[in-house]
Amino acid sequence: MSTHAIATQASGGQTMPGGTVSWDDGNNLLWRVAGLVLRPLHLGLAFPSILYVAAMTVFLFRPPDLFSYYADRIAFAVLVFFVALRAMALRDKLPFSAGLTLPMIALAGLAAFRALREPFDPQIWSIIASKYIVPFALFHIAVLVFRGTSQRKHFEIFVILSLTYLIFIAIAFLAEARWLIYPRFILDESLGFHPDRARGPFLQAVANGVSLNILGILVFAFAQKRKLVAGLLWLALPLAVLATMTRAVWIAFSLSTVVLGFRLVQGCLLALCTLLAIAGLLAGFAIGMSNHSLKSTLWDRTGERGPVDARLAVYEAGWAMFKEKPFTGWSAGGMYSELARRMEGYHLRTFYVHNTYLALLVEFGVPGLALYCILFFNLFRLSWHAPPGERGPVAALRKVWPVLLSVYLFNAFFVDMAYQFVIGLLFTVAGMLYASNDAAAHARDVHAPNVHAQSV
Repeated sequence: MSTHAIATQASGGQTMPGGTVSWDDGNNLLWRVAGLVLRPLHLGLAFPSILYVAAMTVFLFRPPDLFSYYADRIAFAVLVFFVALRAMALRDKLPFSAGLTLPMIALAGLAAFRALREPFDPQIWSIIASKYIVPFALFHIAVLVFRGTSQRKHFEIFVILSLTYLIFIAIAFLAEARWLIYPRFILDESLGFHPDRARGPFLQAVANGVSLNILGILVFAFAQKRKLVAGLLWLALPLAVLATMTRAVWIAFSLSTVVLGFRLVQGCLLALCTLLAIAGLLAGFAIGMSNHSLKSTLWDRTGERGPVDARLAVYEAGWAMFKEKPFTGWSAGGMYSELARRMEGYHLRTFYVHNTYLALLVEFGVPGLALYCILFFNLFRLSWHAPPGERGPVAALRKVWPVLLSVYLFNAFFVDMAYQFVIGLLFTVAGMLYASNDAAAHARDVHAPNVHAQSV
């Protein structure tokens, strides 16, 4: 076959006058192949919000003890790559908030510097990524991604579907319908913690309970256009929270339910929230009392002293460690081994401080807790400065934002918050609120020169 014939075939059988190949022809075989290869790149650049919720879905279903250990890191890397490429293509200004960005950089830097002084430990670096690096990135990515109504709608659908799924499997666990629970690794007692409670795909009851509470608050904020869906979910939510058998989660959910009604300043909504919470909890206790094994479990959890005694011992040991190194903190590897040495009389599977604030003091000393306080003070400030005329889901999110933060901080008294999905939800919403403020500030900056020019 001649060179001209090959070129003609590659160009879809068409030639320009004089025998020249038409490279800009739509039927060119090379362009069609290139189009198929570059299609995923185009979709990733065109729909970053879908990539974002896909990464959050991986965070939801990737527990730390399974073979798919690096699945969430791959999803996170893909998300960062596409959003960075899109930002460069559109010449977007990278978001920067001194009150939020700088404390997060400082905490991530302290954690990384502390870990670099020790031999490489993938578990320690995974915790650092979950607590500091991933939230830092998600906040700034959310500012770039969730700027429009359609992008926020993708996140809204993700929140509703996630809450529906977590409620379903929690109630299935409460009703002992284990055959309805999927993925099946949730029932594997050799993985994770609390196999006797509704622990969800997180394999940890507290993480499941906090996720249910936060997702419930978000659905509450998104209820303007889906009131029936939100009402049905909130009717079932108390049962799911009850199934976690976690006292701190119960308290946080009960208080946040009542506060939500007051926060939204609607009498009928307050009454509805209170009635839904009371009805759900009463229904849960009624089911529990009718089932002998569940009744025993509920009474055991409300009166159990063993975990409380163990936590008090952990707090005492952690406080003593902090007083020894109040400003420098302990090394990444030495912290957990020293904690285990100080609790020789306790036969625990793992030794954690079980308190986010005490863990910060033990890890980084006073500077670490100070940075954390500055960070969350500025997160609360996002609800204080709403742009004029803000409406819709973002305005509703801003109203419930203090409640959401309070739920997170309250539960942080009882666990070391290293739950990537929970922290990801928190900083995603923070990014949405900051994006709204940033867009309003940009609109004012654009409008001001025009007004000045007209006045001149």
